[in-house]
Amino acid sequence: MRKRLGKNFYQRDTLRVAQGLLGKYIVRKWRGREIKGKIVETEAYIGPQDKASHAFGGKVTSRNKAVYLPGGYIYIYLVYGIYWQLNISTSFSGKPECVLIRALEPVGRKERIASGPGKLCRYLKLNKSFYGEDLTKSKRIWLEDWGEKIKRNNIIQKERIGINYAQEWAKKPWRFYIQNNMFISHR
Repeated sequence: MRKRLGKNFYQRDTLRVAQGLLGKYIVRKWRGREIKGKIVETEAYIGPQDKASHAFGGKVTSRNKAVYLPGGYIYIYLVYGIYWQLNISTSFSGKPECVLIRALEPVGRKERIASGPGKLCRYLKLNKSFYGEDLTKSKRIWLEDWGEKIKRNNIIQKERIGINYAQEWAKKPWRFYIQNNMFISHR
């Protein structure tokens, strides 16, 4: 049974949301059809103390203001000028926390075409127009629970990736993925 995730799911502790997203599905309406993928890898960012967060030090910019929205909004940005990164705000308004969606298992496909943040945004046909989109009300993208439960002992917790500049914060084990899933971005 497919059920859209509501505000209560997102407006919780960010580390719990990051783990809870595993096994949930992103549904994207595009040109009259649905593009779907199961979330298999996530990464948490807890600003303003988190040196890897775009809200480190409490800064607010035109780029990061969506991360200050209450849980359930899209925070999307471009890296290296070519790759979109899909994040979902968590917690409550004014508390800049989010979860990066790192990898999807595409529904009905066996290729690793969504195994990484940039690849999954390409797969879902996402761009800047999704910035600030409310996942609980959107007609073009939302998250669903299909009743699949990922057991705690099947969730792997590791250091986040590609944030060496964040010093000791780079070592935080805030990356989560489904054990033995072939669609994650990095082993």
